[in-house]
Formats: sequence, structure tokens, C-alpha cells
Amino acid sequence: MATVLVDSNVLLDVLTNDPVWGERSARALAECGGGNLLAINSVIYAEVSVGFDRIEDVEAALPDTLFQRLQIPWEAAFLAGKCFLHYRRRGGTRTAPLPDFFIGAHAAVASFTLLTRDVTRYGTYFPRVRLLAP
Repeated sequence: MATVLVDSNVLLDVLTNDPVWGERSARALAECGGGNLLAINSVIYAEVSVGFDRIEDVEAALPDTLFQRLQIPWEAAFLAGKCFLHYRRRGGTRTAPLPDFFIGAHAAVASFTLLTRDVTRYGTYFPRVRLLAP
């Protein structure tokens, strides 16, 4: 059984019923959940939590019965910093979200598949990560 780290953009598509991505993301999430462990980390949790007023509502939206909650390894934090630095040196803007680099590095270090809509950035900075897109 493989572990699929689910990016916040896919979760937010489903939770907000996004008119463009909602159905595709829900379908991709359901397909990944069949036979795989679905996982999130604290960065993904934090990004999703922005849309909620109470922690209880976030807990209901991201139940631990559906999403395994994983800690980001120190090696992933180091890799995230290095990839972000590389991004900046290539002309990336200061407003680029460092959280994406934590998510990609976590998937890279742990050899997880990553379900995301942001395949370009992850594919550029984490080429060994298997990416799935809705």
C-alpha cells in the first residue's frame, strides 16, 4: 500500500466545491484513496485551516480516519530550504509560498506520491516525486 500526500489545493477544491476543479479533485482523491493511504502534514493542515473559524470544523473536514497525519522529517525541512533558495536564485518572487517546498520535500524524502494541481513547480524542484494531478 502506497502513501499519497494530498496537497492543500486538491483538498480545498473539494471542500469549497470549486466550480472548475471540485469534481476532478474529488474524483482523483477517491481514486487515490482506493488501495493507498491518504496523508497530510502540518503545513497542509495549516493551509486548509485558513478557511475555517474553528479547529473542530477543520478536524471534521480532515478526519484522521481518512487522512493519516504525518510529521515533516528534518531532512525534508533542509531540502525545502535548499529548493526554495534555488527557486529564488532562478528569479522566483519573494511572495512564492515556501509551504509548497515543505510539501514537495516531504514527498521527496519519504518517497510518497503527491496528489496536486501544482505539477509544474513540484516537477521542477522535486523531479523524483511521482505526481498525480486531477
